[in-house]
Amino acid sequence: MTDATAQADEPGSKSGKAGLIVGLVLALAGAAGGYVLATSGMIPFGDRAASPDAPPGATLPAVAFVDLAPIIVTVNSGGEDRHLRFHAQLEVDEHHAAEVERMRPRIMDVLNGYLRAIEPADLRDPLALTRLRGHMLRRIGIVLGEGRVRDVLVMEFVLN
Repeated sequence: MTDATAQADEPGSKSGKAGLIVGLVLALAGAAGGYVLATSGMIPFGDRAASPDAPPGATLPAVAFVDLAPIIVTVNSGGEDRHLRFHAQLEVDEHHAAEVERMRPRIMDVLNGYLRAIEPADLRDPLALTRLRGHMLRRIGIVLGEGRVRDVLVMEFVLN
């Protein structure tokens, strides 16, 4: 009787291990197949759903650029007058371009006032331009309303 129960247990344990291995192999094959289908565009996800043949990032946002007149301000650095030449463009959504263009004199006034208040010590920091861009964008957002200007693109920033 002990021999009969021992023989009955052995085949059951081997078939359990075989089933586990087969299940694991099928799960891995399914995961690999799903990955291939999703990355090839056969299953539409995200940007590839619109046009599967287009490379990623092929559709550019509808933006316009409003050019601002160059600004030259005097910066007093310890008894020595230096000049800061600043020129920028504003990145805006296309449907806001006319509104931003119409408010350009007010934008220039705000930027002129801000740049005149800058101290030479503010310009020595390596991250000064990034910080200044953020301040300018915030002030422009107050003038125009939030969301009309996407970014301030600095074309020229020279202190001489």
